Amino acid sequence: MYAIVDYVGRQVRVEQGQEVKFPLLDGEPGANVTIERVLLLGENGEARVGQPVVAGASVDATILSHGRERKIIVFKFKRRKGYRRKAGHRQDYTTLRINAINTSKPAAKAKATATKAAPKEATAKSKAAPKAATAKKPAAAKKPAAKSTKIAAKPKKAASTASKSAKSAGKKTGTTGKKG
Repeated sequence: MYAIVDYVGRQVRVEQGQEVKFPLLDGEPGANVTIERVLLLGENGEARVGQPVVAGASVDATILSHGRERKIIVFKFKRRKGYRRKAGHRQDYTTLRINAINTSKPAAKAKATATKAAPKEATAKSKAAPKAATAKKPAAAKKPAAKSTKIAAKPKKAASTASKSAKSAGKKTGTTGKKG
């Protein structure tokens, strides 16, 4: 069985017996912690997804230790300006061991009341639907679509090509038109 939990701003997939690092938490090593925000539970290929959390689910964990991550170097510079800054950072963390994933399925009575309430809502909606249909105003008549001159077929330029050929026939070929 596994669970996806939201704890201290991080969403993590956890299983029983697993050790997980979270940002620094208050509490001494050996103290027990309960994680209430379980977003998803999975078992045997089936998943229960919460909306936003799974009702009645929680994860029990034990604080193992506190520590600090490896140093990260933060280096800033601006070229040709003589600006250089170097700093280091180490993030604090807490290691938790997941002891148990607690689940409780919704009661059968809650499911039965939910199914009884659904048909009542459906009948109320079906009665209201005919009233809404008669209250609608008829749609306004649509304007006829304007004819586009670009789409219409353009007349062929046969006349213009004929006039060009007539002009070229009247000209003498091979002369430059210079007097000499």
